[in-house]
Amino acid sequence: MFPTEETLVLPAEAHCTYRAPINVETRRRLTLALTITTIVMVVELAGGWLAGSLALLADAAHMLADVAALGLALIAAWIAQRPATPERSFGFLRLEILAALVNGAVLFAIAIGIGIEAWHRFRAPPAVNGALLLGVAFIGFVANLGATLVLHRDHDKSLNQRAAYLHVLSDLLGSVGALLAGVIVLVFHWTVADPLISVFIGVLVLGSAWRLVKESTDVLLEATPAHIALSDVHERIASVPGVESVHDLHLWTVTSGVVAMSGHLVVKNPTDNQPVLEAVQNRMRALGIQHVTVQVEREPICD
Repeated sequence: MFPTEETLVLPAEAHCTYRAPINVETRRRLTLALTITTIVMVVELAGGWLAGSLALLADAAHMLADVAALGLALIAAWIAQRPATPERSFGFLRLEILAALVNGAVLFAIAIGIGIEAWHRFRAPPAVNGALLLGVAFIGFVANLGATLVLHRDHDKSLNQRAAYLHVLSDLLGSVGALLAGVIVLVFHWTVADPLISVFIGVLVLGSAWRLVKESTDVLLEATPAHIALSDVHERIASVPGVESVHDLHLWTVTSGVVAMSGHLVVKNPTDNQPVLEAVQNRMRALGIQHVTVQVEREPICD
């Protein structure tokens, strides 16, 4: 009796343990960005309190979350490098996605808090020290620009790293808003500009939060990766010589940079099993799918 399932035999060097795409240099950049953000947060918190500026306090509160977010990203990146175990066959790769989801949820809370406080200040605008606001905002702008440049290089390598980058980028935009508020208050003495700019900062934070929560939720729900069409995968597999049909095809993201696929193939001639498996593996790698699991059948076996 011919076997109904075939395992692809690859050379020893082809077998690999899937780990999060992060290296020592990336961790160093995250650590540097964390240090810069922490220092700026303390400066803006003190400056916002002394100047009576909601824009600075809002940015400082945002940066407080960013300090936690960068720290979480750093810890998650480190733990995600741990090898797989019998209990966790994919290791800790999903921890990065959980970290990104938590970061997005925290950003939502911050944006809501900024909006509530801005509403109170619209109704009763307090006195604002424009000169101090402008000076502290400028320091924050320079520091946040440096942190943004530090993280920009690797920001597209994983969702966790992009989450950290978006936090710092929104800090930079927040500093620009605080600078603008400082100029308006100092030149025109229009203190309403301070809560108005704060609302702008809150909207920026909200946008970043929505993207992070949506993308991390899609990964946790094992949605098909946006950059790969399931129909394209099906067509490439079905066109392999020897494949009669394809069913139970699934495509999902394990963590950023690690895409997995599983499916059932009907192959009538058992001697075609190994060539079919090799061809499917090569075609999936061309699409950027690293983890391929295929069950070969002589007749359709549906779960």
